[in-house]
Amino acid sequence: MSKSSYETDVIPTSAGDLKITFLGHGSLMFTFGEKVIHVDPFSRVADYSMLPKADLILITHEHQDHLDIEALASIRTKKTDIVLTELCDGQIEGGLVMRNGDMSVVQGLSIEAVPAYNLIHTRESGDPFHPCGSGNGYIITFGETRVYTAGDSENTPEMMRIEDIDIAFLPMNLPYTMTPKMVAEAAIAMKSRILYPYHFGNTDTSELVELLKDHPEIEVRIRNMA
Repeated sequence: MSKSSYETDVIPTSAGDLKITFLGHGSLMFTFGEKVIHVDPFSRVADYSMLPKADLILITHEHQDHLDIEALASIRTKKTDIVLTELCDGQIEGGLVMRNGDMSVVQGLSIEAVPAYNLIHTRESGDPFHPCGSGNGYIITFGETRVYTAGDSENTPEMMRIEDIDIAFLPMNLPYTMTPKMVAEAAIAMKSRILYPYHFGNTDTSELVELLKDHPEIEVRIRNMA
């Protein structure tokens, strides 16, 4: 897919426009001023050699569709900062490890690491697809606009306690993450102004729209993020 064919949205913030490029799956690109921020770059959804180099890369967890060494190599420079988890740190040199609950300022942006894990959905062995403590979601503040990229997670107690999120990216890829009902409950709890379901695979997004039809304060935006 060519660079010009990806869907984009532009969100005004107190510090200038935030451009969101929807690359697909769990992969996003934010452009804010002159900074380019990539989230979970994945070679299957984009030719990263054709995309802008990253000032900042956020990696939510160690699964190959989120930690893609080939994609990282295409957009990383000597000046690129990478925020990642402990399990990812063993595969990439020079990253900043953020543990669940950590807060940091990177490239002038406030970043908070939110636990991302399963409560209900498990493998046949009984082990969760995403164990508690291994993955992060991230809250990034652009000006005064709080953007939450949840990574691979269910609507955990920690997620349900988040407040005042302006833009939420919540995963809906069954059986690995959330059902539409879980996503709706999380969006209502965090008072998200704009909700993007992402990394949703074959899950029916219209079910989420129906669940939130009586919540006009939450704008559900469906983009090509299967």
